[in-house]
Amino acid sequence: MNSSSTRRAFAVRFGSILSALGITAVGVASRASAKSSDAGNIRKLNGEGKPGTEKDVIMPVVIHNGVVYVSGIGAHDSTPQSEWTIEAHTTNVMDKLKKMVEIGGGTMDTVLQANVFLTNIQHWDGMHKVFATYFPHGGPARTTVAVAALPGNSLVEINCIAAVAHK
Repeated sequence: MNSSSTRRAFAVRFGSILSALGITAVGVASRASAKSSDAGNIRKLNGEGKPGTEKDVIMPVVIHNGVVYVSGIGAHDSTPQSEWTIEAHTTNVMDKLKKMVEIGGGTMDTVLQANVFLTNIQHWDGMHKVFATYFPHGGPARTTVAVAALPGNSLVEINCIAAVAHK
C-alpha cells in the first residue's frame, strides 16, 4: 500500500471519530458565527455620516474591514447646459468625494482606487487637471471611461475605495 492511500485511510478514520464526537459541528458553528459577526462590522452611512435606514436604497459610504467604499458622486448641475464646464463639475464632485471619504475615516491620501465616468471623453484633460490637485502626494489607481449619459446633468461621476486612516 502506498503512502497516499495510507494517509487517506487515516484521514477517513480520523474524520469519522471527530464526527462521532461532534467536533466537526463545533468547527462549522464557529465559522458561521465568525461570518455573522463580520456582517455586524459593516457600517453604512448617509451623506451626513449618520447610519442609514432600511428605506435607504443606496448608501454613499460603506465601511468594512478598514476599507471605505464611496458610491458614485455626480455634480447634479441645475444651471443651463451652455454654462457647464468639466472643471466646475470635477471640482464639485471631488469636493463631495473628499467629504464622503473623510466621513468614512479616510483621507485623500488613503484613496486606493477611483473610477471616473465622463459623458464625453474629450473632457479627460480638464477632468484630469482638477483631479490631480486633490492628490498632491500621488493619486490612486484609476479607471476613466466615457458613458452615454449620467444622472443629474453631470458631466462626470466618480466613485472610490479608500483605506481608513490610522490615527
